[in-house]
Amino acid sequence: MNQKGNPRVSSMSKFFSSRLKQTEPYVPGEQPNETKVIKLNTNENPYPPSPEVQKAIQRAANETLRLYPTPTLQELRQTIAKTYKVHQDQVFIGNGSDEVLAFSFMAFFEPGEAIRFPDITYSFYPVYAKLFNVDYKVVPVREDFSLPIEEFYHAEGGVIFPNPNAPTGRALSLLEVESIVHQNPEKVVIIDEAYIDFGSDTAVQLVNQYENLLVIQTLSKSRSLAGLRVGYAIGDKQLIEGLNRIKNSFNSYTIDRLAIAGAKAAFEDGDYFEEIRAKIIETREQTAKSLDNLGFEVVESKANFLLVSHSQVDAEELYNQLKEQKIYIRYFKKPRIQHYVRITIGKPEEMERLLEAIKKHIPKVTK
Repeated sequence: MNQKGNPRVSSMSKFFSSRLKQTEPYVPGEQPNETKVIKLNTNENPYPPSPEVQKAIQRAANETLRLYPTPTLQELRQTIAKTYKVHQDQVFIGNGSDEVLAFSFMAFFEPGEAIRFPDITYSFYPVYAKLFNVDYKVVPVREDFSLPIEEFYHAEGGVIFPNPNAPTGRALSLLEVESIVHQNPEKVVIIDEAYIDFGSDTAVQLVNQYENLLVIQTLSKSRSLAGLRVGYAIGDKQLIEGLNRIKNSFNSYTIDRLAIAGAKAAFEDGDYFEEIRAKIIETREQTAKSLDNLGFEVVESKANFLLVSHSQVDAEELYNQLKEQKIYIRYFKKPRIQHYVRITIGKPEEMERLLEAIKKHIPKVTK
């Protein structure tokens, strides 16, 4: 029976709040149940976490799991603070960066005061804005997908954008980021740095100069811990206090004991982190060159993915044909990027299989 004909499904909507009825949830990338696939659609790290992470989690899986984890996360905050050379009171930790972003919307953005973010960007921003009744204005990116920084000056309610941007991979320089922060002295500017470790300069080095700057990062990408769900924010102590007030109004224990242990170990193994991110950057550059040789337009990327298009190939068709070969990439059926696909950077052998699949099954793209 279809949804319309199912009395339980149709009647349940009468209990939804008006806000819920108006909400269009974020749509995550596919998570195929098959194991023998090449998964290049959700920007996961192709390499495993540091061996030290797995050891730390095993040690933490003991009888203390019967106890609540620490709500202050002091040791992990100290580790992150040491990594970035800030004070531990400038660090907030949440259950993935998406949770930290949600808390930030609630803590710093006012209904009736429009915030600004790019028109091509992380699609969770408009979801949160609508969910938390925050007005917003989208700023069109340029034809080359770069951000017109002056359009983010003097925002009525604040600013949020990813750097590097998603799904384009384009990045602003630190000077450009600082310009936006400087031109919004009375409003919070949030820099979502989920992909910062793949080639850009973090704005964390500016937090002691600007009380209105909040930088949000994650362990999901460069530290291979998407399955652990740990994100964090770094900023002025007053901003961190605001995030803690929101968190403690929902759930004081957002991070479990195993995640705390694993995240701490990930930060402490700096050599492994540097090795893995260097591999991904090298593979990205090699893949970009290969796709260019096949006639693709490749957007300059400082992230662990590439946004590409081809004048003779329909993007959705390319996505579907690769999926038939058990190669998953991401297609966004959205204005301005409907002719592009996003490809996560995998291991070199996975990228070779991707390129061979393109050559074999879509021969018209080859020169």
